[in-house]
Amino acid sequence: MDNTVFDYVVIGAGTAGCLLANRLSANPAHRVLLIEAGRPDDYHWIHIPVGYLYCINNPRTDWRYQTEPDPGLNGRRLLYPRGKTLGGCSSINGMIYMRGQQRDYDQWARLTGDSDWRWDQCLSDFRAHEDHYRLDTEANPDFRRLHGNGGEWRVEKQRLRWDLLDAFAQAAQQAGIPATDDFNSGTNEGVGYFEVNQKAGWRWNASKAFLRPVSHRPNLTVWTQALTERLLFERDAQGRLRCTGAQVRALSGRVSVTARREVVLSAGAVGSPAILQRSGVGPAPLLQSLGIAVQHELPGVGENLQDHLQIRSVYKVQGARTLNTLASSLWGKAKIGLEYALKRSGPMSMAPSQLGAFTRSDPAQPWPNIEYHVQPLSLDAFGQPLHRFPAFTASVCNLNPTSRGHVRITSAEPEAAPAIAPNYLSTPEDRQVAADSLRVTRRIVAQPALAQYQPEEFKPGVQFQTDEELARLAGDIASTIFHPVGTTRMGRADDPMAVVDSHLRVRGVAGLRVVDAGVMPTITSGNTNSPTLMIAEKAARWMLSGN
Repeated sequence: MDNTVFDYVVIGAGTAGCLLANRLSANPAHRVLLIEAGRPDDYHWIHIPVGYLYCINNPRTDWRYQTEPDPGLNGRRLLYPRGKTLGGCSSINGMIYMRGQQRDYDQWARLTGDSDWRWDQCLSDFRAHEDHYRLDTEANPDFRRLHGNGGEWRVEKQRLRWDLLDAFAQAAQQAGIPATDDFNSGTNEGVGYFEVNQKAGWRWNASKAFLRPVSHRPNLTVWTQALTERLLFERDAQGRLRCTGAQVRALSGRVSVTARREVVLSAGAVGSPAILQRSGVGPAPLLQSLGIAVQHELPGVGENLQDHLQIRSVYKVQGARTLNTLASSLWGKAKIGLEYALKRSGPMSMAPSQLGAFTRSDPAQPWPNIEYHVQPLSLDAFGQPLHRFPAFTASVCNLNPTSRGHVRITSAEPEAAPAIAPNYLSTPEDRQVAADSLRVTRRIVAQPALAQYQPEEFKPGVQFQTDEELARLAGDIASTIFHPVGTTRMGRADDPMAVVDSHLRVRGVAGLRVVDAGVMPTITSGNTNSPTLMIAEKAARWMLSGN
């Protein structure tokens, strides 16, 4: 830490930060500093796919945030995991490769007035880092046009299948949901096995993909266990504000770093607004109430929080192979471990969810608005032991919630966790989708393809039938699916709640960008990790070209 002057300072070595560090340091003339509050990603459970069970809610790898008591969840609080290690959330997430729907990006283009966010313009930024296993043999020109090969971000098929999940897929088709072998073509309607970010049975996180291959570059410096306390600013003679660096608390003590070109916040939809607020950039009433001098008032910082809320239905079954039964004995666990050790396959290579489906919560919906994550296992809550009976779980989430929440710091101290209030199910539209989606689950499970397993609804229970009962029930049993976005959203110049412009530059502050999932004005229709990489790819290109 002797040299503290760099061209670019990137705060947060998560999904976006790792890619940015790679791209910005490709020019040896650029000195790049990447700052991470967590530790290196050398914890073995990060790399074994099933290890997410040991990484989430583990202080070694997770910030372990909690939400505020949520009225939409009938007063419950939720664990709100965020990655705290090199690779960030890509080191602890579900590894599902998902872009979303074409309309998501076309909507961003309309909201920002920037055609570079259109789906057809974003495709090249997805393809730039994608390494899709199918392109080794795929001859279909449409598939080759949509996907990339030879990039850093490995996409593979899952290394195990389940008869029970195959039957669920058949039942979904009998219920009118078509089969699909590509959720990432721009329209993800259909049912099929998810593709995952793995390589030969190991988790493929952003650190492995983008950081490790370039760690030898002398112009790239990575600090771990370095907490960013606040940003540093100066004003020119005309009173214009510029971000010049950051104050960081490292193991060796407090240090101030300087960025000659730009500071980039890539600390995520919780971390980035918290750093901005601590630094005096955000809603003035909040900052003043905490004794923080207002450097620049931006009322949208921390607002517009969106997330996918999953409603988990559990069905007992008969005569089916499930993880509940496979892992119910020491011998079964030993077999699972041996299979992974010898073949890098079996349950230890599992993503949290194997089978996916996108459909409409009711026929009047103009596009697929709900997503299923289906698992050959069940438990009472995350972190609890598996049930002793064979079962599967069908989790369903509203892809386009209208509920909006916020992230607000509670103290000027960087160690203090922010108040996270997602405000789930706070609109009539979201409560209706919740009720309707539970009915769709029941309709799928009632199809002939699953009859051989005699599925019995264990949770929530068939006694709940009316819209009011099902919506309240969703509040009792639903949980986050770990996709917070929107808290530093981009928008037009006349949008008073936009935090960044369409090139992700913080409004009213020179030399500062936000590049992470927080800039999404609306949440994507699917898992959010890979869209965050696309955002970072686009941002790096702009930064290197001076835009």
